Amino acid sequence: MKMNQWLALLWLVVAGACADGRKEVAVTVSPEVTNAGYVGNGVEWDPYDEAGSWGYEVSDEDWATLYERLDYMRPPYVRCMINSPFRYYDPSTGRYDRERNFDSLSRLLKYCTERGITVVYGEYNPPLWEMKDDPRWIDMSVDYLDFLVNRCGFSCIKHFVIFNEPDGDWASTNGDYELWKRVLLRFHCKMAEYPGLTEKVTFAGPDVVVGYKNEASPYDAVGWVRQTATELDSLIGIYDIHAYPGQHEVRSGRYSDVLPRYRQCVPPGKKIILGEAGYKYGQPADSLLMAEYKRRVEHHPFTKGSDCNMLVYDYFYGLDMPLLAMEVMNHGFSGVAAWMLDDAMHSRWDSGKTEDLKIWGMWNILGSEVFGKPEEEEIRPWFYTWSLMCRFFPAGTDVLKTGVISPDKSVYAVAGTWRGKTTLALVNVGGEDCRVRVSLPEPMQDASLYVYEEAYRPTDDRGFPLPAQQGLEVEKNYTTELKANSFRLLTEIAE
Repeated sequence: MKMNQWLALLWLVVAGACADGRKEVAVTVSPEVTNAGYVGNGVEWDPYDEAGSWGYEVSDEDWATLYERLDYMRPPYVRCMINSPFRYYDPSTGRYDRERNFDSLSRLLKYCTERGITVVYGEYNPPLWEMKDDPRWIDMSVDYLDFLVNRCGFSCIKHFVIFNEPDGDWASTNGDYELWKRVLLRFHCKMAEYPGLTEKVTFAGPDVVVGYKNEASPYDAVGWVRQTATELDSLIGIYDIHAYPGQHEVRSGRYSDVLPRYRQCVPPGKKIILGEAGYKYGQPADSLLMAEYKRRVEHHPFTKGSDCNMLVYDYFYGLDMPLLAMEVMNHGFSGVAAWMLDDAMHSRWDSGKTEDLKIWGMWNILGSEVFGKPEEEEIRPWFYTWSLMCRFFPAGTDVLKTGVISPDKSVYAVAGTWRGKTTLALVNVGGEDCRVRVSLPEPMQDASLYVYEEAYRPTDDRGFPLPAQQGLEVEKNYTTELKANSFRLLTEIAE
């Protein structure tokens, strides 16, 4: 938009606000594509490695529930990580058995293959930490990958992670970039021995954590991405980092300065995603949220809270997660997987015990069987907005340039086109209702409007979002009301 157009629009906003005292916000969506071929918003969906240790596998009925919920969500992208001691490696014998505990992983990958979902697959760590550069692990891991892709036909697997968060002092690599690089090269050589495998699967990396610096490493997370791009770009199919910002950090707009530092390290033509993302509340500005988190953890029946977000039960998390996706989409990243789909996937350190469950999900599918709390199997509020951000920004969406003039920087927006259909999402994280004047590149035809407000968010009897309005004809310039602490999504994509 030209400067004189921006000034005219700003004058209209100010004039309108003065007329009736209502805060006004201007959102301008340009036809210019700033982020082409978006991979998608999705979820971390791991294959319930520990369920057997807890005494219950996921039942056929529970699988049907999972499939139904994911069919509504339509995530274009899934991150799926395994722990080999619960899968192909028997720690009591050291024996490799690719059929061991295979059913749940098979069901997950079959689902993703049949629905065309891109899967970033990998291993959290080697079977034993001392095997972190052991050729035996590399041989087993690659053979298992080939078994999944070539023998079982799980073509959904497009990218491979060899270590989860290798920069961390909690990882077997302990921040050793040179070790990680050396092992990745060995993995590549082993994969090349299997016909067609390297053509079907590339590496995702470096899988490091935004804002983190291991004292044992010469590189912070930006440095890891830069070194990977410099030395290993030919092997990296997609760049991948993890992000757990604070609420104030994102709501204040500061995250728009953080993400580009990583994007600019990635070579032209390559994509970067947030392989894991959620919120943590350790920053001073989030001290009240942290206090509430600690209050909920105290004497909790099945978690010590050592790796949880106890606030995923709250309405506001359904505002914060789409806001994070908007920042990702508007700043050149190509996808984000929400950590995580289901509490039933992990305990801390994957101990196989229930005493310290990782509560991060949209539900706990084993809430009744393992934890004696059937209400935990119910859908939590943030499924509402996250499913919309997945469903209506499909794989291949072109993200459009969007400008927002918001007096207190409380309103955010993202827009995209897919097969000629436009979707616009808006979130107001401020405490004041506002009037939003939207300028679109083209009118929208037969559009549906979804509304997420604390007292109004229509659902069907399964808890899935329903449009508040359908069949809308939206002019290029239109006005909508956006309540305080609310989300709206307008889309031409049919149900």
